[in-house]
Amino acid sequence: MQPLLEAIHITRSHGDLPVLKGINLSIQPGEVVSIVGASGAGKSTLLHILGTLDRPDSGQITLAGQNVFKLNEKELARFRNERIGFVFQFHNLMAEFTALENVCLPGFIAGHDEKKVRTRAEELLNILGVGDRKGHLPSQLSGGEQQRTAVARALVNSPAIIFADEPSGNLDSHNAEELHKLFFRLRDELGQAFVIVTHNELLADMADRKLTIRDGLILNDV
Repeated sequence: MQPLLEAIHITRSHGDLPVLKGINLSIQPGEVVSIVGASGAGKSTLLHILGTLDRPDSGQITLAGQNVFKLNEKELARFRNERIGFVFQFHNLMAEFTALENVCLPGFIAGHDEKKVRTRAEELLNILGVGDRKGHLPSQLSGGEQQRTAVARALVNSPAIIFADEPSGNLDSHNAEELHKLFFRLRDELGQAFVIVTHNELLADMADRKLTIRDGLILNDV
């Protein structure tokens, strides 16, 4: 099977400090992969490069058949918005917009039909169990509801892959467990691949594969 994402010899340094020292990995369509390692091992740096939020010093990333770093900044921004979703520890919802409006934003930015975007956003909020909260502002939502809204926003353009950076790090144990289960249900129902950086061993061990990074290298792939 052709990989959805392939990274070849990714390197990155911060000043004189090498952070990634030649990372090679591939992600298959619909696969859930966790990335674990000690603080400072390079997990988030790798995730941001894989998600095209940052560029490597050297190396190549092919995603959905596109050599992403051959795109100019405008092309890359459009590709990222349409083909990639992100979920972070802090939900980054727009405070002045309702849950539904927040979910719609990537679709509107992509220039998709507004009616279709709203319909899709409402469907996702319902799937995620917060459809009855669509008219509420983020300040009126619980932490778990905010994170589910952020997940819906990541999915609204039907991206091929979701990158999640410590997605449950700001949630209590119950909501963290519910979010973890949700990722796998979404994979089964909607078909997206997930790449998840986490310190949560439960989530890491649930993944199809677990990658451990140490000293800027992938130590194992199980």
